[in-house]
Amino acid sequence: MLTFKLALKNLMGAGTRTWLNVFVTALSFILIILMTGMYQGMDAHAKQVTIDSEIAGGAYWHPLYDPTDPFTLEDAHAVPPPRVVDLVDAGQAVPVLVAQAAIYPNGRIMPVVMKGILPQQDIISLPSAKLAEYDGPSIPVIIGRGMAKRANLNQGDTFTIRWLDASRTYDADEGIVVHIMSTENIKIDFGQIWIPLDRAQAMLSMAGEATYVSYAQNLEPLAETDGWIHRDVGYLTRDMTAMIEAKQPGTNVLFAILLALAAMGIFNSQMLSIFRRHKEIGTLMALGMTRSKVVGLFTTEGGLNAFLALIMAGVLGGPLFYLTATYGIPLPLDYSEMGLIIASRLTPIYPLALFVSTTILVSIIVTIVSYLPSRRIARMKPTEALRGRVS
Repeated sequence: MLTFKLALKNLMGAGTRTWLNVFVTALSFILIILMTGMYQGMDAHAKQVTIDSEIAGGAYWHPLYDPTDPFTLEDAHAVPPPRVVDLVDAGQAVPVLVAQAAIYPNGRIMPVVMKGILPQQDIISLPSAKLAEYDGPSIPVIIGRGMAKRANLNQGDTFTIRWLDASRTYDADEGIVVHIMSTENIKIDFGQIWIPLDRAQAMLSMAGEATYVSYAQNLEPLAETDGWIHRDVGYLTRDMTAMIEAKQPGTNVLFAILLALAAMGIFNSQMLSIFRRHKEIGTLMALGMTRSKVVGLFTTEGGLNAFLALIMAGVLGGPLFYLTATYGIPLPLDYSEMGLIIASRLTPIYPLALFVSTTILVSIIVTIVSYLPSRRIARMKPTEALRGRVS
């Protein structure tokens, strides 16, 4: 207790030097938590948008289906297994038929992926019900805002759709834009058109067939799917997880720089204290304080730096964390144009484990850099320290 009181008194007596070290350490603490929270919020948002608008609880894929290889689409279709069809009939799953097509908006040609979906489904947050509202002769089409911008299409515009059916015969018909949806998931927007499933099956001569079937969230996967491949949420969101992990090394470098700045300030402060306070150190050892206790005194002073930095980080960063977690952080760019699922207002996530792990990490580093220069005290002789001689 005496060592703690003496360490606190010495720390407060250092004045401006102490508070500068505390401020730098607190700033590092705040920035590490803020940036980590932003990455976690970005990851969670991208996954949630994908789950809500595309994959729901997971999917059953045709064995030949590969969304990264358009050449597989010609053969990646079949009637889903009976147990999967039962889920569709119960309203717990939605089949999607995928095919290559081309559209001709305003005299131009654009290759697209044509997807047929049940208009009455509610498994994914796609406004497919808009398809059922049209009863004209043309093919009702839903496109995304990004697709509409690239194709220069507005609601009510018509264009020609050309496709290759199951018998390898090209056919064409007129499509009409019945709705332009606003979605953050560019994977269901750019280069894609959505039409009613029964219309797609008739156009492609694939009655009752589908390419994949998405099932509802919180639904247990089937044990037997007759060769269709089950894909869970983890598999279907692995690309976003990989993107976040790819950015992590750069973030770690920044964290290391911030911690190095804080540690350097405390290290230099401790070295200066030992140099200027050698007479005090000699007096303490002459009065009977052991070298280990003197080392502990200076190490405790460094540890108190971390404690004060934690308090300052709570005072300065607490309101910042609350405001960003509640109202989000507005971003200056529309990242959907870059193919990224990032909200225009990013909401960081600050789990309790993040605060605990960051506090422990900063405290350990500050304590270590406080102890290292304090080891010089063990080599001091009380008589030489009292005379002002420091080896």
